[in-house]
Amino acid sequence: MIFELEKYKSLDFFARQIVEGFLIGLHRSPFHGFSVEFAEHRQYTVGESTRNIDWKLYGRTNKLFLKRFEEETNLRCQLVIDHSSSMLLPIEGQGDLAHPNKLTFSCYAAAVLSELLLKQRDAFGVTLISNGIDLQTDCHSSRVHQKYILEILEKELRTDPKKAIQTPSTTHIAEALHLTAERLHRRSLVVIFTDALVTPDDRDPMMDALRHLRHCKHEVILFHTLHQGQEIEFDYPNRPTEFVDLESGRHIKLLPSEVADRYTSLMHQMTSDIKLHAIRYHVDYQPINTQLGFDQVMLPFLLKRNKHG
Repeated sequence: MIFELEKYKSLDFFARQIVEGFLIGLHRSPFHGFSVEFAEHRQYTVGESTRNIDWKLYGRTNKLFLKRFEEETNLRCQLVIDHSSSMLLPIEGQGDLAHPNKLTFSCYAAAVLSELLLKQRDAFGVTLISNGIDLQTDCHSSRVHQKYILEILEKELRTDPKKAIQTPSTTHIAEALHLTAERLHRRSLVVIFTDALVTPDDRDPMMDALRHLRHCKHEVILFHTLHQGQEIEFDYPNRPTEFVDLESGRHIKLLPSEVADRYTSLMHQMTSDIKLHAIRYHVDYQPINTQLGFDQVMLPFLLKRNKHG
């Protein structure tokens, strides 16, 4: 099913159309609450039910202990969006539903996920990161709370790329994700939208931050959001071109053919490293090519998760 994205005027309308239209036929939710988990032992008191006695422990200690459990049937989801300057690439795609840049894609995807979570009565919040955490909301499950979330995302869509380039913002994603892990006090689904454009020296710290989230028992989905043509394939006309680093503001002039091989090699190495580490830490790694548009990326992901979840 192909959506003519340019017809949708608001995040709210777009999210409802997606969820109530395409996703109405899903036989189960793509996201699930967490199952019952063992918490601790406590000594058995005469007269209590023997149902939860740990008989294996009794065999080792000759004492009766009950297994206590924590049950979390409702899902809590934190939508983490990298809104640093690099996410504005390509700048002409800011707010353009038909040809979104990375930030626009992330905001619309987060809006759809919020609608989906609201439909299944699960709690959700949003976190905006760049050089640390810039904004973080609590998790709630109400239409009023969703409206607040959508207002935050709408504000991001109104970001003026030209002004942003004049006052660029960097990403310290490792620090931001460590802080996120520390602030989420209940087990959650953490959905991260980022281009993960970090230096090789910062790559391991970023992976450690993902491991920190998993260590805290959060489920993590990493949407590695990139523009395939410009950022992976370095597909530019072979003529002298001025490039601008959106995060540092640095300008450089070069002939694309002179750096293309080295650049593409480094980018492929970066994406391979991130994918490998994500798999190792049991992070659901989802590469996103924003050129394909929402319907060819997010909807197949939700359908796949629905089928195998």
